[in-house]
This record gives sequence, C-alpha cells and structure tokens, in this order.
Amino acid sequence: MTQTDDQTPTSDTAKHAGVHALEVARAHGVEALFTLSGAHVFPLYDAAVTAEPPTPIIDVRHEPTAVFAAEAIGKLTRTPGLAVLTAGPGVTNGVSPVTQAQFSGSPLVVIGGRAPAGRWGMGTLQELDHPPIFSTITKSAETAHTVDDVAPTVDRAFTLAGSSHRGPTFVDIPMDQIFNSTTVDTPSAGNTTEAITPDVDALARIALLLAEAERPVLVIGTDVWADHAEEAALRFVEETGIPALANGMGRGILPGGHPLLVTKARSVALGQADVVVVVGTPLDFRLGYGVFGGKEGAPQAQTVHLADSPGQVSAHAQLAGSAAGDLTQCFDGILAALQSTPGSRPSWSEWLGRLQDRVAATTASDNELLGAEADPIHPAR
Repeated sequence: MTQTDDQTPTSDTAKHAGVHALEVARAHGVEALFTLSGAHVFPLYDAAVTAEPPTPIIDVRHEPTAVFAAEAIGKLTRTPGLAVLTAGPGVTNGVSPVTQAQFSGSPLVVIGGRAPAGRWGMGTLQELDHPPIFSTITKSAETAHTVDDVAPTVDRAFTLAGSSHRGPTFVDIPMDQIFNSTTVDTPSAGNTTEAITPDVDALARIALLLAEAERPVLVIGTDVWADHAEEAALRFVEETGIPALANGMGRGILPGGHPLLVTKARSVALGQADVVVVVGTPLDFRLGYGVFGGKEGAPQAQTVHLADSPGQVSAHAQLAGSAAGDLTQCFDGILAALQSTPGSRPSWSEWLGRLQDRVAATTASDNELLGAEADPIHPAR
C-alpha cells in the first residue's frame, strides 16, 4: 500500500523503499553494502545505518571498486554481493566489473539510482535508461518503476543472481520512488529456488563411460565450488580413484599434495586421456574447446560435460555424455551408478602412476626455480 495524502502511516506500517530493498538483501544473506555515495540512493544508506544490527557501508573512491568488491564477496561466500551506484555515470562505471561477474558466474546484485519518474524526459540530473546497457551482461536488468515494485523486483534480482547458473543482476529505482514509502505484506524469504535434478539415465551413461575407461581424467571447475558441491567432488575422487585437476575456484577442493591431484601433469593428463569429465566450467579456450587426447599416439578422448544448469552445457563440443543440474547430485549419481555397475571397480593405477611421476618431476623443477639465487631473479620464480 502506497502512502497517500489522506493516510499517514506510522513507521511501523510504512517504510521508505530503501528500507524494503535492504530488508530483501539481508534476507538473501547480504552483510555489507559497497558504494560510492550519491544522492539518488541515499535511502539505502539510511536503511543500512538504522537497521538492527546496522549493515556496514563500504564507501569507495570509484564505482568499479565497489562492484569488484561486491563481486568478490559473491564469489568467495557464494552469497550475492551488493553494490549500490548513483544514477547515470555512477551506474555506467559499473559495466566492466558486472561483465567480469558475468564471465565468472559470480552472484552479484547492483542497485542503481535513476532519475525521478515524475520528471522523466525533462532532462533531470544524470537521466539515463540503464537497463538496456546492462541487458546483455546480466541475468536480468529491470527498473522498479513504483515504490510498490521495489521489494519484489529486488527479491527477484537476488533470487536470479544466487540461482544456477549464478551471475549478476541489475535493478534501478527512480529517485522519487526510492524516497517514497509503502508497506510490504509478504517479506522476502530469501532464495527458495529448488535445485535442478539431473537426468538419472544421463548419469548412468556417464558412469558406463568411466567403467570402460583406461585413462580417465576429472576436471573440477569453479561451479563445483559455487554450487556447494566440493564435498561431493572430493568424495567422488577418493572413492573412484580418478585422477583430477582443477581450475578457477575449483582449486583447493582437493588439497595440495593430494595423491589424486594431477594439475601439475595437466598437459599429459589432457593430452593422453581417453575420457575427460569436465564439471562446472565451460569448454572454452582454457580447455581446448573440449577437444582432448590425441597426443603421443593416443586417440582423441571422449568428452563429458557436467554443468549446473542446462544452458551451461557445451553446444559446440562433440560430447560423449552430458548432464545438467545440482552438481552434488551429479557426482553422487554417477558414483552410485559406477559402484552398481557389474564387474570389479575400474583400476586406473597404472595411468595414475604415470601422472604422479610427472607431478613429481614438475614439482622438483619448480622447487629448483624457487630456490634459485640468480641475479637478476628468474621471472618464473
């Protein structure tokens, strides 16, 4: 209900839109607000300092810094980060870090100020229609046109940002609406999106590929971390004995020195494997666009792609198998199918031994460089 001239609700019944936006953000786990102070978004600052407990405001000197910081929070905590930018150039200064969040699949929400709706088209301060600028680099870019739109629009933005496949969203709020007051009948419950269930038959086919493989490799990518599947990934590796390497935020899921971690033998592993299972990362230039094997007399490998959502499964690579959905369910489903496959558990000890020998040789070479006392210093040190 929007406040009218003949109705003056108390602070218990009506709050300005900044409060409603921040309450939604807090319901989604936000613990800090990154910004560069601007008048178009003052109500969000008021909401932050009067909240109980207060939400810290990190005020920076340049808008990209605010958005990069919020993107980092989202990437590290797996909870959407929040950046608040003033209208016009303040918002457009956020384009590059939002693009980075899109490439990285980082959960991020940017709330922008906007020129007053009641004066739109008259040349008010920093009047600019922001959503078309952000539409190609976000999961959604919307304007909350009225004070009553603010809470549901911000809630939708946080839900999208924090759901597979994660990424940035953008909402701007007209200045005359963010200062206006209303009531919210249904507070945000946070992100209640159900996990995507992967196709069981597809997981069984992947298990069969692994059961028949002689030189398999698992690639653990960023989305394994983002999808909270790190425990399932470690369990899968240790119970199957599959050699694994990691990239992006997948690093650290297998601790350094783990006997099945063969990242330091990457070229041999990906060049001589017969089955490569890539989980939670795109088949882009970092992974040869999904083409593996074919080195030192080895035939081309069969490629399997597992993604956190259907839209992330490679459309360009020739795939022997694929599945999309909650990555914990993917790992556990393949493991269960593999363990129920008739016959003995696959033994990849000879293949693993070759990779471990290469890891040891690379580690020794690295240690030699790290201990070198050359002057000038070696650039790889």
